Formats: sequence, structure tokens, C-alpha cells
Amino acid sequence: LQQQVMLVSYRMTPTHRTPLQRIDRSQPIRNCACLRRSICLSLALFSMSLSFESSDASSVNMQSLRTPPTSAKMPESIPDLLTRLEQDHLLKGLDGEKKERLIAQAAELNQQIPGGLESYIKSARQLLEDSAAGVNPFAGFSPTVPKGESLQVESEAYARMEALGGPEVARTGFVLVAGGLGERLGYNGIKVSLPLFATEPECFLGLYIQQILAFQRAAGDVRRLPLAIMTSDDTHSLTVALLDKHANFGMAPDQITVMKQNKVPALLDTRATIAAKDGVIETKPHGHGDVHTLMHQTGLAAKWKADGLRWVYFFQDTNGLAFRALPAVLGVSAANSFDVNSVCVPRTPKEAVGGICRLQHTDGREYTVNVEYNQLDPLLKSTAAFPDGDVADPASGYSPFPGNINNLVFGLDQYTATLDQTGGRVNEFVNPKYADGPAGAVKAFKSATRLECMMQDFPLLLPATAKVGFTQLDRWVCFSPVKNNIADAAAKAAKNLPPECAGTAERDALHVNCHFLRLAGADVPTVGTEGTWAGVPLKLPPLVTLLPSFATTLAHTKARVAKGARVAVTARSALTLAGDVVIDGTLEVDGALVVRAGPGVRIVIKSLKVKNEGWEVATAPTDSGDDWTRMRGYSVVRKETREIVREDGDAAAGVTEVVIDE
Repeated sequence: LQQQVMLVSYRMTPTHRTPLQRIDRSQPIRNCACLRRSICLSLALFSMSLSFESSDASSVNMQSLRTPPTSAKMPESIPDLLTRLEQDHLLKGLDGEKKERLIAQAAELNQQIPGGLESYIKSARQLLEDSAAGVNPFAGFSPTVPKGESLQVESEAYARMEALGGPEVARTGFVLVAGGLGERLGYNGIKVSLPLFATEPECFLGLYIQQILAFQRAAGDVRRLPLAIMTSDDTHSLTVALLDKHANFGMAPDQITVMKQNKVPALLDTRATIAAKDGVIETKPHGHGDVHTLMHQTGLAAKWKADGLRWVYFFQDTNGLAFRALPAVLGVSAANSFDVNSVCVPRTPKEAVGGICRLQHTDGREYTVNVEYNQLDPLLKSTAAFPDGDVADPASGYSPFPGNINNLVFGLDQYTATLDQTGGRVNEFVNPKYADGPAGAVKAFKSATRLECMMQDFPLLLPATAKVGFTQLDRWVCFSPVKNNIADAAAKAAKNLPPECAGTAERDALHVNCHFLRLAGADVPTVGTEGTWAGVPLKLPPLVTLLPSFATTLAHTKARVAKGARVAVTARSALTLAGDVVIDGTLEVDGALVVRAGPGVRIVIKSLKVKNEGWEVATAPTDSGDDWTRMRGYSVVRKETREIVREDGDAAAGVTEVVIDE
């Protein structure tokens, strides 16, 4: 009965809709009234299922609830299951409340894991056996360069793909994988609450949502574009609180679904012995591949398809450039009918970035999938075609295999069909660290490990007829994550490696803004302020901040600058543009200018010249109490600013046009 209650409660969860759809599969039934209702519902459903099997569907045989037919198989109890899986050590020495708590936790894990604990332990033992034996997962496979397209932003091909993909954005659902805390970055909070710009307080999550809403408005608000956010135990409540605090950053409540990823049992040795302490099973994250299972279990993928969407876009939590070239990527997907399209960048050989490969097996199997950087070199060396391994193509100076950045576009038709067939369970892997000890059949680990899965391995589940490819873009337009704290970033910079920190993420976002304005006809220098902050050398462009409400893509930016307009920004200048702002004349900035148009307002700049003291990039003290500032090593000091802010429009009454002509 307990298992039946849990099953009914679990299956009902996705259909429950609160003002903000929050799906948390780890919470047990604690309220007695809720428990009684669940029991009643369980009994009702159970009795209905029995009545449907009888010849008289109008009656319910209550005796059948008390005494099941002798041919019916009774559910296996959790203690019996643990014993059969050789995990009965978990219950030894436990009694009373501790024993009940562990059994409840095991039942919950058994319910949450696709295939249950039995499937998890079986997979773990096989993978650990292969790991101990040194089995090569790529044995029999030969790599070749897959089919895809390489686009340069200034090219006609890019403009063509961006135009083709523009309408497709209005048929796209968005999935943010946001399971990380900012502790490793030197930030006390979740990573999506970090601000991208020192000049603007908007955090990554706010910018992502504003970009989606900008795409929605550009399509005429014909439909609300949905956003799903996968969280973890560490980030779930903080993510929900961030959304609540900022009223979903302008999104309607039913546009956002927050779905929490569950953890899996930690393992002590090659027999997949589950770790526990004080009557509690030790659990660890399973990896971002669980996003596919959640998209299936919540019914979101199927719902999005039924709502007329064609694509789903997966993106990461601190890549501020994730949306800048999205229409062009969707154009490539549409032009090639790709079921999976990996956004890629040119990859330097031996770089800690996976490579997209077409793998062909001697038995006829074929996949186009990411191969992790530490596996790519030995795989290539094992072939006659690439005997030197992971080396540069002499013609380009880069690896012939494009670098995977884990921004993925899936076609919903094939995606939902594959989810229905597989439940979204992506192939798992294990990476144990073996402890020293005597040789034997069972090897212990230095610390508990677990099975993991990665979302980019989904193509391994696809049928042979599926079309999988890539879109390679210049790194500056699509990929600049915040991965390292300032000390680690400085150490990487000293080794001529990408620092990938808060300062470089801001620099690269400013660079895109400046370059898009240049491509729209503006005169903007490439370098504004140059220096080394906390050991990280940076060449910051002029502080040009284009908020999503002004422009996200190159096409959006060009639409904001009229033909024949003259725009000039000096190297020391700062320019912030937000909202419906159009430059149809002359704009000259030598200092700091902020222009904001609120909802229902359009600001048209006919003639405007600004000269003032502006803003200065200054070294921040090492003991700064502001995490955001410490992460960069610098701050922006606002000495003098010209502000033009109009937020008094009435969107319902139409657009109020404000002309600036000085």
C-alpha cells in the first residue's frame, strides 16, 4: 500500500500546476490529510483496475482488495530488494526510526531512478567491471568529421541562416541546466544569480529570460515561449526564491517550469556496494543527462510538441553569449532537417573541450556524438587516418573536430519519439579512483563514486535514420562561460590558457555588443581600457551594454540603427541602451550615456552629442565586501552620466514616441 501511495503521488505530480510550475520529486508525503487522500485515491484506482478486469464493470468487489488473487504477484518489499541486490548491509545495526527512515529513502530512490535500484546496481556493476578491466568503450569505432556548417558572423551564409532561423525562434522551447552553486567561483549564491555586467545589475537568469521575451515580442507575441529550468538539491529553493523576488523577470507564471534533479546512490567498490552513514544512504549528483528524463517524466517535451513548437534549445547557466547567434543555429537546423544540432567552436588540439565526431563501428553502427577531450586523443591514435592523434589541421590551425560547448538544438518530433521509447535515460559512465590495497575480485575506491550521465550523449539513443550535425561559430559570438574564480583564472592566464572568469565573460559580452554595432555601421573602437586586474590581463572594449530589450542578435541590432545613421563612440565611453530605442540620425558619445525606453515608449534619437567625465574602470581592493567585484578584480566608477529615461508609456494605448533632437 505504501508503494502504491508513492506511485500515485509521483504520477500526479506533473499534472499539478501552481502559479509557478515547480516539480520537486524528492519530497515525501508528510501531511496526514494528504496521506489519507492519497491512500483513498490509491484504493479507488486499484479497485477500479480490478473491476475493469471483471465481467461486471458496474460493481466493485471489495473482498478483492483484502485478499488478492493467488495468481497475482505481490510487490517486493524494500528489505527483500536490498537483500537480493546484496545491499542488506544498509539495514544492519538499524532499528526503529533509523531503519524506517532508510527503508523510506531506499523506496524513494527505487521510485525515482529509471528502472529502479535494480537497474542502477546492475548497470554500475557492469560499468565498474569494464573500468577495472580497462575496456575501451570505443573499441571497433573509427572517427571521421561529421556533417555540419561553419559560419562566420560577417558572411552572407550567416545572414542567410539568421534570416531563415528568425521565425523558428517563435517555435522553440528553452531548457536551462542550472544545477551549480557559485562557491567555486568565489561567490556565495547560485551561479544564475551572478550579474554578467559590472555596469548593470541584471543577473544571468534575468538576462536569459529577457532574451527569450525579446524573441517572443519580435515574433508578435503569437505564443508564450516556454522555459524549463533543471535545478539540483543545492540550487532548487534558491532558484525559486530568485524568480519570486523578481516576479519571474517579466515572464508569465505558466511559462516557467522548475524541475529538480534527483541524486543517485554513492558506491564504495566494484561490487557497487551502496554507501551509507548513520542510517542515511549517501547520494551524489547523477549529471546533467537527467534533464532528458525530467523532460519526459514531466510531460513537457510532449506538451511543447502538442502546442506547436518545433525545437528545444538546451543551454548552460553562465554563458552570457548563449542567445546571440541562436537564430542562425536554428536556420542551420531547419535547412538541414537536423534532429540534433550541436553548437560548436573551433577547437585547439588537446584543449579541455570535447570534440564532435562521426563514429562508425565495424558492425555497422554509426553515431554522431561528443567524445570527451581525454578520450579523443587515444581514440584518434588508434586509427590509421589520425595516427598522430589530436593535432591541428595545417590549413586551419585547429582540430578538424569541432569543439562542443553543450548548447544543443533538438527537433521535437524525433526528441519526443525517442523519449517515449527510452524514457530519456542517457547512457551512463563511471569514473572511479581506486584505493591502494591487495589485489582481489572487489576493489575499493578512495572515495565513494556514482554513475553519471551527460545531456550531450542523447544522440546515442537515436535511431540510425536520425540526422545529427553541428553549427560551428566563432567563439567570440557564442561561448564565454564563467568557470573559474579569480585566483584560478590568473593561474590559467599565466599559462596562456583561457581564464574563463567573470572578467573575461564581461569583456566578451562587451565585445559582441561593440562588434554588432560596428556591423550596423557604427564607429566603435575595439579596445577601451587595458590592464591587469587580480592577475588577469584584459583588454576591455568601450563599456557598451545592449540589453535584450534593445537587441540580442545581429539582425536585431541592425534594425535599431537606421540606414545612413551616424554613430560614434570613443574608446573611453560607456553606452547603455535598453528598450525600444532607434538611432535615426547622429549619436556621438564621449563619456557616459544611458538611454532606457520603458514598455509602450519608443525613443528615436535624431541628433544627440554627449560629452562628460563618464565612467572609469578602477582596480578593486582585495578585501572588497562585494562578491561580484572581487570576482572581477575591478569595478566601474561612475563619475558623470547623461541619462535619458522614459518609462511613462501606456502599452495598452499604443506606442508613445519620444524624439531626441538636440
